[in-house]
Amino acid sequence: MKYNEVIQSINNAQYLPVYFLQGDNSHYIDEITNLLIEKVLDVSERDFNQTIFYGKDSSVDQIIDAAKRYPLMSSYQLIIVKEAQHLMRYMDSFESYFKDPVPTTVLVFNFKNKKIDKRKAVGKLLAKNKSIVDLEAIKDYQIPDWVMGCAKKHQLKMDQKASILISEFLGSDLSSIDSTLQKLKLLVDSTQTIDVDIVQKHVGFSKDFNLFELQNAIASKNIQKANFIAKHFAHNPKNYPLVLTLGNLYSFFTKLMKYHFYVNQLSNAQLAGKIGVNPYFLKQYEQASRYYSKGKLAKIFGYLRHYDLMSKGVNNNSVKDDEILKEMIFKIMH
Repeated sequence: MKYNEVIQSINNAQYLPVYFLQGDNSHYIDEITNLLIEKVLDVSERDFNQTIFYGKDSSVDQIIDAAKRYPLMSSYQLIIVKEAQHLMRYMDSFESYFKDPVPTTVLVFNFKNKKIDKRKAVGKLLAKNKSIVDLEAIKDYQIPDWVMGCAKKHQLKMDQKASILISEFLGSDLSSIDSTLQKLKLLVDSTQTIDVDIVQKHVGFSKDFNLFELQNAIASKNIQKANFIAKHFAHNPKNYPLVLTLGNLYSFFTKLMKYHFYVNQLSNAQLAGKIGVNPYFLKQYEQASRYYSKGKLAKIFGYLRHYDLMSKGVNNNSVKDDEILKEMIFKIMH
């Protein structure tokens, strides 16, 4: 089953006896679990009919014994197994229960950052019963659109630049993004459109000093601005650790190299998907491709590897991160 199908069926009170929530999207796993908690039982029914296990601290027998009980003064009982990935080696022991689950029990497995093998008996059985919900991490280029969708869910109006700023700062941490939007809902009038200034004012993100602006400055060969941002990063190492900047730049230049290879072969929509960016950003890559040839990019990858090792202390006894950053920006842009 897919995320949207599961959400719709739960909202329609069409519950499965077993939900096996798996994959890299921890936020969606938590969201579906919380929706089941909200919908399956009334608050007054939860004391006697809701049980939470943790995979590290629970046995298969404990979980199955609980699942076989019947609800008390309720239509269902809800059992949630968090950190279920720690039971990976014991999943075969659930086979008999999965074949004949108790219809008044809703058994939920949170199987984060792992996947059950669908080729094995238990995996085949869960797949056949439509119990498996695959929840994949959202790709980086999809996050601004996800922010816009999340804002709509919270009945917030937001412009695209604000969604890009939020996604740039919070990355793929969907839970943090969701919390940020909930905070904005409390602080902003419902008639206002959330823009970059509002995000900066209420959330604390700087519209001038951030990784997105550094990337923009490098892409446009704006040396003065790039150096200005680098100095700001150097004075705020806790907020802008060098390892994060290195990772961001490596990702940017990798996508730019892909741009060089595919720009004359694909449509804009295909090209955006191939390099893994939102189509909104293609202009930035087109601009950067004029300043950074494939040969220059090969040198830049060498610089990034060199400074990454330096930041980890390899052949470096005294140079601090702020000096490493300034030198690296200079090499990249000259």
